[in-house]
Amino acid sequence: MPNPNRGNCGFQSTEFEQEYERPSKSQLKRDMTALQKLGAELVAEARDRVKRVPMPEDVRDAILECQLIKDHEGRRRQLQYVGKKMRTLNDDELAAIQRTLDSWRGLSKADTNAMHALERRRDKLLTDEKVLTDLLTQNPELDAQHVRGLIRNARKEQAENKPPKAYRELFQILKQVAAKAKPDETENDDEADED
Repeated sequence: MPNPNRGNCGFQSTEFEQEYERPSKSQLKRDMTALQKLGAELVAEARDRVKRVPMPEDVRDAILECQLIKDHEGRRRQLQYVGKKMRTLNDDELAAIQRTLDSWRGLSKADTNAMHALERRRDKLLTDEKVLTDLLTQNPELDAQHVRGLIRNARKEQAENKPPKAYRELFQILKQVAAKAKPDETENDDEADED
């Protein structure tokens, strides 16, 4: 049943609605939480990386101090302090920090993908003789007898559940081959661009 007194008080409800020039409390809280998370990401990074991030010295000191604290409650309070310090930064400084973190993540993903590719190649090397032939053809400087011995030992280690010494050594050889091949690939790309 409708309220008979509603609307009879002499004023319109739109008179109480005001336009605010500032963000709402909820928006401020979301912004503070985002900065807190950004600070926590910096705390999780290695100390030498944090030292390279472009930021004011007081913020860097708060982050480095937080990395040293092992006590749970003390670390939580220091993270709150890091968040407070992060709120003092202007938009340009925050953007520079975010760009730095994003570049690290991209590099880490590329490194991880490269390592996984090397691991797959090593596994194929253990199962397919043709992969070994291709590897030795592309890299004549490799000692074929040594690589064959490592493959044989790696298979034996896997069969007997022994520590994977030869398996790891094969990975290191593949890693060296891949590192040597990278500069050659960039030279080939440059030659292709000139054509």
